Amino acid sequence: MAPDSDTRFSELDLALVDALQSAPRAPWTRIGRALGVDATTAARRWDRLHANRLAWITAHASAKLATVAYVEVRCCPRSLETAVAALAELPWVFSIDETAGDFDLFVSVAATDLPSLGRSVHGVIGGLPGVRSTRTRLGIRLYGEGGDWRIRAMEPAGRATLSPPRAVRHSTRGTDTHGSRAADSQELVRALGGDGRLGYTELGAATGISEHTARRRLRRLINGGDITFRCDLAHPLAGLSTMVIYRATVPHADLDPTGNALARMEQVRMCASVSGPHNLLVIVWLHGLDAIAPFELALTQRFPALEVKDRTVGLHSAKRMGRLLDAHGRATRHVPLALPG
Repeated sequence: MAPDSDTRFSELDLALVDALQSAPRAPWTRIGRALGVDATTAARRWDRLHANRLAWITAHASAKLATVAYVEVRCCPRSLETAVAALAELPWVFSIDETAGDFDLFVSVAATDLPSLGRSVHGVIGGLPGVRSTRTRLGIRLYGEGGDWRIRAMEPAGRATLSPPRAVRHSTRGTDTHGSRAADSQELVRALGGDGRLGYTELGAATGISEHTARRRLRRLINGGDITFRCDLAHPLAGLSTMVIYRATVPHADLDPTGNALARMEQVRMCASVSGPHNLLVIVWLHGLDAIAPFELALTQRFPALEVKDRTVGLHSAKRMGRLLDAHGRATRHVPLALPG
């Protein structure tokens, strides 16, 4: 279904997404106050965006609880669609992007540890019909990810009322993959993955526990940093039609300062240090192909030690953090995230 007047973003819609990116579970009174509208207007606007699949709020276990990797997949001719369909159903494959470059798919995966990652990539992804080869980059340090990114459509003063300054991130992988998230809380994460704004009553009903217990367990997950909320949107319909994946090299002494500074650029969606010959992976969202050259000029001027080794343009995002997406970036279905057994 092509976009129409009901599936486009107004300026207030974009500001609302910005507010919910800063505070995904904030009450509508607080969201409306930050936007200068009443709570009813804010809630009604969100209901329209959500109903039309233009924006959604999800939750997932924090990256510190998993080993994360980025897999470049090459497919046989005419097998791309089959490979994407199979990959999309794997719960530990959290994002899939079709690309124009020296590989066909850019796949983001999570596992409990390195051996599990190897089995998943080589044994499962590598064995899918139509897959010719895979190349894996292990995520080492995450400087910024999609949940940190902001569309920057609301006034800074309003955003300041919703969230504290962004914290510096650290490793993308940790050793405690089970203890911090008890089995009785996994259902909470799963339910909130489908709708991150579920109220405590709804959350309790969805997981078979009381409202009080749902509130207590969720607060424990949030306070422990074991759950991450994020507000995503159909970015092509919001004017961000071009995604570019950069592989770059930075001297080791400059890696952390450069990664942290890059992650704060408005165009940068994700930034991480990775294994392999090029130690920095950067994903950006831009307003068209003609925005690539100005962005790269800004990179050169601001980070003279950074050397771009490769750029790959995304053709279509098929899956993002468990949400399957249509050709216009709208969410069509949710595949709950889970680490491979």
